[in-house]
Formats: sequence, structure tokens, C-alpha cells
Amino acid sequence: MASPQLIPSHSSFNHQALINPNSSNASLSNPNLKPISKPSSLLQWRKFQSFTSLRCSASSFPEKHRMNPAKSDDVVELPLFPLPLVLFPGAVLPLQIFEFRYRIMMHTLLHTDLRFGVIYSDAETGISGVGCVGEIVRHERLADDRFFLICKGQERFRITDLVRTKPYLVAEVDWLEDRPSVDDEDLEGLANEVESCMKDVIRISNRLNGKLEKEVKDLRKNHFPTPFSFFVGSTFEGAPREQQALLELECTAARLKREKETLRNTLNYLSAASALRDVFPSS
Repeated sequence: MASPQLIPSHSSFNHQALINPNSSNASLSNPNLKPISKPSSLLQWRKFQSFTSLRCSASSFPEKHRMNPAKSDDVVELPLFPLPLVLFPGAVLPLQIFEFRYRIMMHTLLHTDLRFGVIYSDAETGISGVGCVGEIVRHERLADDRFFLICKGQERFRITDLVRTKPYLVAEVDWLEDRPSVDDEDLEGLANEVESCMKDVIRISNRLNGKLEKEVKDLRKNHFPTPFSFFVGSTFEGAPREQQALLELECTAARLKREKETLRNTLNYLSAASALRDVFPSS
């Protein structure tokens, strides 16, 4: 199956968005999350528009999450926040919490660990089995008990068992890490190729959007291949299912190769669009 075509906007290193050109509306919404009305000077707030209400119940989980194996001493329980987006390690996520059960969660977290699991969910596939821990790095509690949060993605996890569903989801999880690379895998070379593809996509995208062409600065910022692969995945914002597939991969090389293929497909799409505009400038 062909990879989705994505167009990046080169706005900031912390959070660059790649938008699917085949989608008329790349923004989503969730009844548990609303966009912050006033953007921060440091962050570009996500905007979510029409999205079907999520049902956060035990029936949303596959059977494998509802097994009850014998618990060990090192079992980790994590409160879960299902959202129509994918959080990657190192990415920044602003949230507004207003639904009652998640306000309860926030009151608990602010007195304990400040960490919860962000898990991708949509109306078709339900709740995914792999997510990313979001750590609250800044918060503001309003007079009506709503919360403004800024969270940062930390480690990934895999759900092993559902502990409870009320007042909010809590699951037992295992931590997920990439497998060590084999000797013949040139991760640095792969990461450099992905960075080069990103620069080309940004350059042509800027040209199509009528922006001044200028040299794209260093995108890696001295990041090692694994965190860089997560950053690249976080920019594919218009294709959450593709992002989820990237998040679930346990091999840095496989993730970088898949991202390179997606970026090349995007580059081909943009190059064709640019050529058409040159031939038919009035279209």
C-alpha cells in the first residue's frame, strides 16, 4: 500500500506539521480536548475541528488488553487519555481539560506523578495498543476547574491489561524501546538522507505557497537517529494512522526507511504540482 503524501510547513523545530494534501480538513477535535484560544508565544496551539465523540469504555479495547495475568512486583499502572492524535517522545502537546473525569485525573496527577498515557483512538479502529507517556511540564487551573496543560512526550508503552474504566481508563503497561541496530545498519546515513528529503519537501512546499525560497537550516540539531526519527514522525500530523504505525515500530532503521519513503512520495507529488503550476500558472 502506498505511503500517504504529506506536505510539511517549516515553522519551528519543536513542532512542524506535515499536512496531507489529499485531505480537505487535516484538523481534528475531541470532546475531551479543546484548542487554547490564545496561542502561546513559544508554541503553536493545535486546532481541532469536527471529530466523532470517542467512547472510552472497556469495549473499545481489543480482547488482548482485557486479560488478567498474574501481577508481578514491577507492574506499572498508567492513567490513559485517548485522543485523535499521536504523541511522540520529545514532542510538545498543549491541551485544555474540561471533561469531568479528566479533571479528576488531573487533580490526581498534580499531586502524584504528573505523567499519563496518551493513546491514539478513532471511531473506526478504537483505542490503539501502543502510546506515549505525556509529562505535564506546565499547567494552569482556571476558576471553573478547567486546566490548561503543556505536556512533553516521554517513553513509549504497550498496554498489557485494562485495570479499570471509571472514572477514567487505567491500564497496566510495559515500556517499549527500539531494538539495538545490527552492525550493517548505517543509522547516521539514514538519518541524514531523511533530513535531506525533509529539506527538499520544505523548499518546494514553500515555493508552491508563494514563500521566499531560502536555505532550510539544520533540522537534526545534533539529535541521534532514534530521537530524530521520532521528531520526523511528529511532523506527519495530517496522517495519524501513519504516525501510529511509526510509533509502534521497534526498530530505528525501519522507522527512518519508512519516513524516507513517505517523504520521497511527498516530494514526487509536490514536484508534479509545481510543474503543473508552471505550465498552467492561472489555474
